[in-house]
Amino acid sequence: MLPRQTKLEPRTRRALWQSRSDTSPVNIPTDSIMFLTGPADLKGPRALHPVFFGSFDWHSCVHSYWLLATLSRLYPIFPRGNAIRALFSDSLTKERIAGERAYLKRPSAGGFERPYGWAWLLMLQAELLRHETPEGRRWASVLRPMAGDFRARFKAHLPKLTYPNRAGTHGNTAFALALAQEYAATANDKRFAEWIRAAARGWYAKDSDCQAWEPSGEDFLSPALIEAACMQRVLGLAAFRAWLARFLPRLTKGEPASLFAPVEVSDRSDGRIVHLDGLNLSRAWCWREIAEGLSRDDPIRRLATRTVERHLAAAFPSSPAIIWASIGWRALPSSHCGLSVVSLADPAVGSPRFTGASKGLKSRRRTSRHSPTLIGAPARRQEAVR
Repeated sequence: MLPRQTKLEPRTRRALWQSRSDTSPVNIPTDSIMFLTGPADLKGPRALHPVFFGSFDWHSCVHSYWLLATLSRLYPIFPRGNAIRALFSDSLTKERIAGERAYLKRPSAGGFERPYGWAWLLMLQAELLRHETPEGRRWASVLRPMAGDFRARFKAHLPKLTYPNRAGTHGNTAFALALAQEYAATANDKRFAEWIRAAARGWYAKDSDCQAWEPSGEDFLSPALIEAACMQRVLGLAAFRAWLARFLPRLTKGEPASLFAPVEVSDRSDGRIVHLDGLNLSRAWCWREIAEGLSRDDPIRRLATRTVERHLAAAFPSSPAIIWASIGWRALPSSHCGLSVVSLADPAVGSPRFTGASKGLKSRRRTSRHSPTLIGAPARRQEAVR
């Protein structure tokens, strides 16, 4: 059987909150990518992005909001819940979102945050759509036009993308499709879901005998496993099993060996090498997704479950240090564990989560199943008090 659902202990929730909400009055350091057409374009993060500023980069702000929104929904009596709700009510206003959308309308912004930031904005909207409170519904309503902007960008971009991006970092196409597919399912956007399925099948359906020459030195995604996780979402059970047998035909022999061994992180003070903590976590999610697409008596399912545990054992002992490092480094890209920890504990948007070696987590039973959500994506600090 798959391991049980997990629950976040209070100290882990506090660490996640603090890693997302430490403040920086000058909003630096930051990594701002701009196409300048004149002196008037040179502005600070707060002026350019009235909502999503304060982290090292724009997409980190977006998925930090996702993290806070998820914490707020899962733990409505969380001591920091009032602060989270105040932040969202202050930030997610029509005027501020209009400022974000104005930046997107710049002629030079067509490729802004493609596809990683696009997918995370849709993932944030999917999370807000799960909120059943009046304020949650209000936030989702305010963000809806911007989600529509990125939906439209996906629609325009996918037919032009002849080849998928197979990197182990932000540009990976399969990762973006997986998140976009979750948004489509949550929003009940059947047309968008079909675009995603068609694109994934067109790019990946004929892939075979993957050699998995990975990881690279700064990966937080496994190109092979994220592709498999994506295809698990767009194919039926029988079709996915047949595809997986072609794509990774030697899994029962433990090959490719690179996919089964957790990666080592040599220097967690290095903002890029520490990506590898995120790689262990995202691999755990991918192996779980693969397992969920197989019958219970499939030997690959059992093998996948054991591999998940090994990767979690490698990743989670370091998680508190990584989370707290993001506080010490202010806005540097230090934490790649926060979203993984929260998603492990989310009963509303996923199949049973894995427990095991993770400190700060304790198991609890759950009996119902829901559509799977993503874990293992990188996370960094979000400014929460302005």
